[in-house]
Amino acid sequence: MVDLSLFNLSGKSALVTGGAMGLGRAMATALATAGANVAIIDVNEAVGEKTVAMIRARGVDSFFVRCDVSDQQQIERMTRAVVARFGRLDIGINNAGYGLPEGGSETLNLADWNRVMAVNLTGVFLGAQAQAQCMMRQSPIGGKIINTASMYGIIAGGNVAYNVSKAGVIHLTRSLAAEWGRYNINVNCISPSWVITPGMIETPPEVLAQIREVTPMGHVQRPEDLHGPVLFLASAASDFVTGHNLVVDGGHTVNTWFKPFTPLTRTIAPRVAPAAELAETLIDLEALNIKYPKDSAP
Repeated sequence: MVDLSLFNLSGKSALVTGGAMGLGRAMATALATAGANVAIIDVNEAVGEKTVAMIRARGVDSFFVRCDVSDQQQIERMTRAVVARFGRLDIGINNAGYGLPEGGSETLNLADWNRVMAVNLTGVFLGAQAQAQCMMRQSPIGGKIINTASMYGIIAGGNVAYNVSKAGVIHLTRSLAAEWGRYNINVNCISPSWVITPGMIETPPEVLAQIREVTPMGHVQRPEDLHGPVLFLASAASDFVTGHNLVVDGGHTVNTWFKPFTPLTRTIAPRVAPAAELAETLIDLEALNIKYPKDSAP
């Protein structure tokens, strides 16, 4: 018999970097809904506190810690604060990220390259390291570490610095999993595709339409599409899964989508209609005090 209590996180404690909005808020929400206490880690305190209020409304504890994940001292202080508040750390989600506009590698300056690597790769390592140290000291020993990678860690597109940083996250995840399994620490990563977040909200409708055309599941990815995957990786349901890169992209990376190939055609409607893609992101926009006109829906 399958035991659905494997997905129950009651009594567990978690932290989510980049947790104020977008993917981070979605993952924090999933953990809280399953019963975990969740610390929201971000540099945006105003929005982060709103997310904390939403998490507490689910009947669990939550608080905000401001932290630049590229700063080791801030990472260590933040992790200590989480353990002091919750008593232990069972789940660490390293989601904070930084991106650059598309542009040629021949003109990419070193400062931009270094900033992307500092947040997207070094920040993930520093976060995972601090989390693992806590998990190794507590009783019982162990925990779940989940890193946010990207489909651009396995295919090339967009900005080279971002691509390389996310490819690094995938192999960092494998390397740490190989080392820390002896401490009952699972280390996995999730690779999403294009996700409707505040950063994508000004994407032209024709581009969103093209994304739908080349995605087998037929819609642009939403933050809430990570609810199930993160709950699986954070719970006892994944106790024998480690070093895995869970690609959550609606089939985008398995499709030969480059022009001049014909876009995918559908005979039935996708599970998510264009108007429903924005549901969670509208909450982020409201928190940011950004008005999104209804007649601009994709």
